[in-house]
Amino acid sequence: MQRLALTALSQAVILFAITCCTSFANGQSTISSVPSDPKLNPPTVDEMLQKVDLLVRQNEQLEKQNRELMNIISAMRQVLAKQPHASLADVTEPSMTASMFEPDKFTSKPPMNAGVQTANAAPGQEQSKRWGTYTPNLGFKLANTEYGDLNLSIYSYARYLNQRALDPTYTNAFGVTTTIQQRQDFQLQKVQIKFLGWVMNPKFRYFLYAWSSNASMGLPAQVVLAGNMGYTFNDYLTVTAGIMSLPGTRSVEGNFPFWLGVDSRLIADEFFRPSYTAGIRASGTLRKGLIYQTMIGDNNSILGVSAAQLPNYFQTTANALVWMPTTGEFGQGFGDFENHEKAATRLAGHFSYSKEDALEQPNTEEFENTQLRLSDGSIIFTPNLFGPGITVNNAIYKMASIDFGVKYHGYALEGEYYPLHRLSNFQGTGTLGLRPNTDYGYQLQVSAMAIQKTLQGYLGGSEVIGRYGRPWDFRAGINYFPFKNRVVRWNTEFLYLYRSPVGYTSVPFPLGGTGPIVHTNLELAF
Repeated sequence: MQRLALTALSQAVILFAITCCTSFANGQSTISSVPSDPKLNPPTVDEMLQKVDLLVRQNEQLEKQNRELMNIISAMRQVLAKQPHASLADVTEPSMTASMFEPDKFTSKPPMNAGVQTANAAPGQEQSKRWGTYTPNLGFKLANTEYGDLNLSIYSYARYLNQRALDPTYTNAFGVTTTIQQRQDFQLQKVQIKFLGWVMNPKFRYFLYAWSSNASMGLPAQVVLAGNMGYTFNDYLTVTAGIMSLPGTRSVEGNFPFWLGVDSRLIADEFFRPSYTAGIRASGTLRKGLIYQTMIGDNNSILGVSAAQLPNYFQTTANALVWMPTTGEFGQGFGDFENHEKAATRLAGHFSYSKEDALEQPNTEEFENTQLRLSDGSIIFTPNLFGPGITVNNAIYKMASIDFGVKYHGYALEGEYYPLHRLSNFQGTGTLGLRPNTDYGYQLQVSAMAIQKTLQGYLGGSEVIGRYGRPWDFRAGINYFPFKNRVVRWNTEFLYLYRSPVGYTSVPFPLGGTGPIVHTNLELAF
């Protein structure tokens, strides 16, 4: 009798526990409800064990969801530790372009019974299982430990390009005529695989990547392995070392790939801007809405240049001071994808200086430095460019820019003025008497979200004004975001060039091009 009494008592206790726990499970069990009076209809041992197993599985799912939530909180803490006064929409670091605070549709949240076979499911039938966390543009989290974390992010796009309507030849300011290649091709244009996170201390971050420009197969910088590492001391100072963009114009502040076009600048921006190099950068927030970047680098462009070709001094620097007075932020890149409810404004100044070397190849007339150009596109280090027997080996580059912008309810007006682009102090054979060359120019872009977070239209144009020519371009494009985020984008753009002073295989326009170009791109950035 005592054994029967103990059995009945244990059944009642278990039943009471199941009833209480089931009420906290919010009715998620697919098994019929427990009777209110166990004396009248006591459950069998098998039924009680089945309910206990179900509660264990539900508890495992709750613990899993809690871990995912803690991962998201950890990622948020890391970003805020780097920029504690930044707006959630504000992005100033290329390695931390954190649209991570967008809606929950980005987070893979399994249902409460994901991967659990319920009492009503057919034998052997399971719902799909999910694991891991995802943050837009920081990618998928591969590891999250007390010693650091690791995220994998990928950027790539496929492009169709049609340049067949361009003029077939181009004659520069010195009377030299070249043939323009009128391309029409499909390309998996770029692949960038990024590994990023923190190690040992959330303030110590790394951003390492493999970068490939597939349209430039065979050229020295077709494949790049690079990156940088940085430590945040406080709100005012983060020090980063490695390969980075010199912050000499807005598009090289760290807002790639959030441009109106896909991986392509207006020709004035491409002409005036400094490039990417190895160096040390200091950045920080002086007060809400006021940020700075300053960098010292090896040269104006390190791509394709070996250490043996570099001069043994540091005389390249670039600086940016950005003020966002009304909202303290300006969203991600160009265009108002964020749909600002209050007008967001921006005003910034930049200055770059570099003592440049031709970076000659030994025992040849070939050189690697293609960054310094005249307004007709001629590279100043070209032998005999300024006359027979004249070759420039060294020059000083100075460039200043001022950019401004306003965003409101999906509309954006953004521009940049380049009051100074000066090449001077020429050194080399026959350079005595060469005058300094000064150019200036501007660019302007307007955009509007026709359908919020889905369809965007834009127009843009720019001009370079100098002694050797006055080239310009015009663009009109459409962006379609099928998933209402910036992870996937379909872009189609029409542009018209007049004597472009810049151009490469990696961008849709060629050097010297005049005429219309059409290209369409499918972009992936997660």
